[in-house]
Amino acid sequence: MATLKDAAFGKEVKVKRIVGEGPVRRRLMDMGITKGCTIVVNKTAPLGDPLEVTVRGYELSLRKSEASLIEIE
Repeated sequence: MATLKDAAFGKEVKVKRIVGEGPVRRRLMDMGITKGCTIVVNKTAPLGDPLEVTVRGYELSLRKSEASLIEIE
């Protein structure tokens, strides 16, 4: 199972599903991260936290723990 945390810098990936429940899942969905949407990994901090991504034309920051909940194709 590949997650967004494992995605390469500059790569465009498609969301397969969001694992997990509760407020973190709701936060990701409020950001527009849903099944089938495309995410581009723009930048990763030196220690891998946070990840800078583009979702639906918006620049967002995700924690490594959040990125590990997003399964990609």
